[in-house]
Amino acid sequence: QVQLVESGGALVQPGGSLRLSCAASGTILRIYTMGWYRLAPGKQRELVAGIISGSNTNYIDSVKGRFTISRDNAKNTVYLQMNKLKPEDTAVYYCNARISDLRDYTNRDYWGQGTQVTVSS
Repeated sequence: QVQLVESGGALVQPGGSLRLSCAASGTILRIYTMGWYRLAPGKQRELVAGIISGSNTNYIDSVKGRFTISRDNAKNTVYLQMNKLKPEDTAVYYCNARISDLRDYTNRDYWGQGTQVTVSS
């Protein structure tokens, strides 16, 4: 089976930085897209950033210039570097990956358990 495990969420002051990590493990044949979503109270889940390869990335407008997504294919890991954090960035952040499973060669979307990011003074 395939698992995604996130880490890095914390309480941080406005203007601060955090780095989220998400490591995929298990019966992985290939990882296609990877991304970070967030869910804030009273809001819909939104895609914050996605990555296919090093130069093929996308971001929602509200984080452009502040967040950077990257991936280490050798470690099956995706990162989200978050700078200049604002209170409106407060949410549970979820890692997502589209992975081809060795067991049946089927592509599926997998999700991490979520990590809390709170931006507050």
